[in-house]
This record gives sequence, C-alpha cells and structure tokens, in this order.
Amino acid sequence: MYISTFYSFKGGVGRTMALVNAAVELAQRGRRVLAVDFDLEAPGLDTFDVLRPAPDVPGIIDFVSEYLATGQAPDIERFVSQSANMEDLWVMPSGSQREYAASLGRIDWQDLYETHDGYLLFEDMKEQWRSVIQPDYVLIDSRTGHTDTCGICTRQLPDAVTLLFFPNEQNLRGLAKVVRDIRAEADMGRKRQINTHYVMSNVPDLDDEDDILQRMLARFKADLSIGPEPHVVHRYDSLALLNQVVFTRDRPKSRLAKEYRGIVEQVVQGNIEDKDGALHYIDQVQHSLDLPNDKDQQLAKIEQHHRHNAEVLALLGELAFEDRDWEYAKSLLDRAVELDYDEPRSLLARARLLAHVDEKAGASRDAERVLRTRELPLPFVREAIRLSGLDSPDVARLPAVTTLSHKARLLLASELERNGAIHANVALLRQILASDPDALIHEQAVAQLSLALISSGDFQEACDLLRPADDTVGIASVFNHAMATWGYDGKIPREQFERVVEMDETDHDDESANYLQCMAIAYWAIGQLDTAMAAAQRAKREADRIPRPTFSCWRYRTVPTGQFLEDTDSLIEMIHGDEKVVPRYMVPSKQP
Repeated sequence: MYISTFYSFKGGVGRTMALVNAAVELAQRGRRVLAVDFDLEAPGLDTFDVLRPAPDVPGIIDFVSEYLATGQAPDIERFVSQSANMEDLWVMPSGSQREYAASLGRIDWQDLYETHDGYLLFEDMKEQWRSVIQPDYVLIDSRTGHTDTCGICTRQLPDAVTLLFFPNEQNLRGLAKVVRDIRAEADMGRKRQINTHYVMSNVPDLDDEDDILQRMLARFKADLSIGPEPHVVHRYDSLALLNQVVFTRDRPKSRLAKEYRGIVEQVVQGNIEDKDGALHYIDQVQHSLDLPNDKDQQLAKIEQHHRHNAEVLALLGELAFEDRDWEYAKSLLDRAVELDYDEPRSLLARARLLAHVDEKAGASRDAERVLRTRELPLPFVREAIRLSGLDSPDVARLPAVTTLSHKARLLLASELERNGAIHANVALLRQILASDPDALIHEQAVAQLSLALISSGDFQEACDLLRPADDTVGIASVFNHAMATWGYDGKIPREQFERVVEMDETDHDDESANYLQCMAIAYWAIGQLDTAMAAAQRAKREADRIPRPTFSCWRYRTVPTGQFLEDTDSLIEMIHGDEKVVPRYMVPSKQP
C-alpha cells in the first residue's frame, strides 16, 4: 500500500480534480485504489459520479466521532464504499452529510491527539486500509492552508505528498513551511523519508515573453530545493470542467488527460512496491552517478516485494553483475528464469554472466534458448549469437534471425563477419538474397556475400556472383572479382588489376587503410612496385593513426589494428619479391 496526499496551500489549483483523475487512471491500469476525502471543511470527492459512495455511508468525521464516543477504533468497512462504475476504485468520504457541520465542529483535533491517542487512531485506520481494503494506492485529498489536520495528511499518513501550486508569492510562502515540515520527518523519531512531487497547476498557456513565469519558477526551485522540473498542468478552458468530467476516463486523448497521467507517473515512480516504480528505481540506479544513500536498502526491499516477478529479478541480477557480485547475480537470474518465465532478457543476462565467469557451456545453452524466440530486437540477437559461439548455416534458420527485417539481417551479417563467424555469415546472406529484398538491400547483400565467399575459400561462387555485366560496375567489385579469380586458379589476373588501377587514377581519392592496402596489391600485380610500396606504407600509417577494426583484403576479414599491420607487413614482403608469401585468404586452412 502506497499513500500519496494531494495538497495545495491555496485553492483554485484543481487539486481535487487532479486526484480524481489520478485515481481513475490508476484503477484503469489495474491498481486497486482508495480515495480518501480529508478536505473536511470543503469536501468534494463524493460529488464526482465515479466516487459517489453508496447512500448513508459515513466517513472520516463519523469514524473519529465514533472513536471519541466509544474509545475504540471502529471497523473501517462501514466507512468506505466501492465505486459503482469501477471495480478497483473505493472511496472513504469526509462523512455523512446529515448534521455534517455540527459533527465536524464537535471534534477538537488538538485534544484528540493530546488526550485521546489520535496518533494511534490514524495509525489503526491506516492499518485497516491495508488489511481490509488492500489497496495498492491510497490517494488523500487534503485541506488547503495550515490547519489542524494538515500534519495528519502531509506527515503522519503519507509515503508521498503531491504538492500542487500556482506559481505566485502566496503559494511560495505558504508551501515553504509545509515542505520544511515534511522533510523534517526524516530526522524525527520515525525517520520517515516522505517523497515530494511538485505540480505547477492551472498555468496559463501563454507566451512568457517577459520571463515572468520562468523567474517565479526559478524562485520556487531555489526556495523549496526542488530538483527535477515540476510537472505542469495548464489551465484548461472547457465547460466540461463544470460537469466534473474525469478526463483520464472520458476524454483520454485530451491534453489535460495527458497532463494528469504525468502526475500518476510521478506517484508511481516513487513507489517501489509497484512494479513500474521498482523498474524506474532500478533504471535510476543503473544510469545515475548520484546514487541515493539508501540504495542497498531500497534494492533489498524491491527484491523482497517483487520476489515472484521475473523481470524485476532479472534487472536486479544485471545490477549485481555490474557490481561484480557474481554469486548473487547468478542467484537472481536463476530465480528469474525458473519462474516459468522464458523472457529473453533474463536468459541473455545469465548467459552474459556465465560467459564472464568462464562457464561457456551454460552461456551457450542460455543464448541458444534466446535465439529460439521470435521477433527479438537486433541487439538481443546479435549478443545471443556472440555468446552462443555458433558458426554454422543453422544460425540463419533460427527463429530470432528469420523474424528480423532484411535490413536488420544485413546488419547482423556484418556483425557475424567481424566476429569471424564465416559459415553463419554466408548462410545468412544467401538467405537474404533468396528472399527477394529490395534493390538496395540486394546490392549490399551481394557485396557482403562476395567478401564472405572469398574469405571462406568459395572462389568459384564468388567469381560467378561478381562477374561484371557491364562497364558500370564499381571499383570494389572489380577488385574483389580479381582477387576471387586469383584465388580460384592461382594465376594473377593482370588485366583485371590494370582496370582497378585505371579506375583509381580516374576518379578515386579514398585514403582509408583498407583502400590503400587493396591498391598496394593492385599496383604490385601490374608491376608498379614503388607505387605499391608507397600505398602499403600509407595504409599502415592510416591504420595506426586511428586504431580500430579494419577490413583486411589480405585475409578478407575485419581484423584488429595489430593484425591489419601484420597483414600489411606480409604484403610488403610480397612486394619485395618473396615468392613464398601469398595472401592468407588463399590458404584458408591456415587462418586462425
């Protein structure tokens, strides 16, 4: 149960309307909600159709009056009523309207606390809410101003207070004391940390040309020590407000409904007992450098409360993994997977952990289970293949792969090539071409497949794929066809390399390390050794200038910078005339 009070120092900010819309939105999300009308001097929750109690249902005033008369806290069931319109919505009204003013006037709130254990009465009421109504959320509508009941609503009962205000001097001065008192609870006997959420409400939707609003907002943030920007609810000029329309239910696409849902998000995100609140807190811990002092305690509470929620356990496991607590991380991830919950994220996180602690067989099993899932995001598929260690044509037929788009599969093929999964890469590219993609995808797949075929030693197929149909073919295709031909029959196709050189001298000025390495081979093949040597040396300098994985035409693989430099050194030996040296792609059995 999470209790959030809606409070405003002044009226006219739409506090009750905001609470009703928030209560209905939470109920629509499947949360069990109790709305409590503690605005005893000006009650109004029961005027909304969705929160109208059954006839003659008493409320808070009657609850307190009966306690004062009998000395015992009454059973809460008689003082609450279920909504006739929404199964998950309940209301505790301010009180029976018969002789309401007289009943309210007879209660001395100070005497109730000093003489009649009023504090314990409301603790009992709160516990009865928990045990009898069992709500996920209790939303309390509090009276405005500094009143006898203000402390009950803003300090004793709630886990959070949503403070609504219009950005003017009166609200700033009035809220300052209330906020100080709320924060003081953290240092008092019960050491209660009460969350505060700020809502700037009834804000005119006008251009702030003179920065009036911005200056006042800056004062609120400074004087009240507000961290994140307050949520904003704009003034909404509509006669529907006269009919007390519940916008989150009746006009869900309106701007006002969206802004009310923003208030709900604030409340939910502060509640770690709510799955969404727990996930939000975990996300904050994952991405924030300014971690709360009670982080470990909060995470322990999340684990305990959500011990049967696989998604939460999986994310907690990822956090433990990041903290290098391997045993605890594995325990959490094991529980997440065991909860009859084959969620790919849980399996992938466990696979990542198992790989890290060198349990490669377990990592591979979990990763393969992930790959049997359909319609996964590309990053999931990519990592699962890496962790599985698979390199076979079967990879292309896995459900996680076949349900990717053509473009995603093409990106995956590039990743497979970089990881050295040659057989999986070839099979995937063949699959793409067989599925009749659009022209651009087809062209890119042909280019990638030709490289993969040369790398795997399938020179004949590469030659057939790259055979020039006309003079419009690009320099890369001409070079790759020449290399495939060389690999196939062991003879240097001088004419093809001459065409490469001609195309380079005509309209190419590429200075990348890979391009320069290719041109060094082409110039060597036609006997221009000095030019070949210069290109090879420039390729090494370029690779060394910005170290990163680079495609090496010496072995037709993307390799680390150090390997690229070694390949180019071998190329230089060939240029110097060492006849024993040939490109590594031509001897695939020796490839690492």
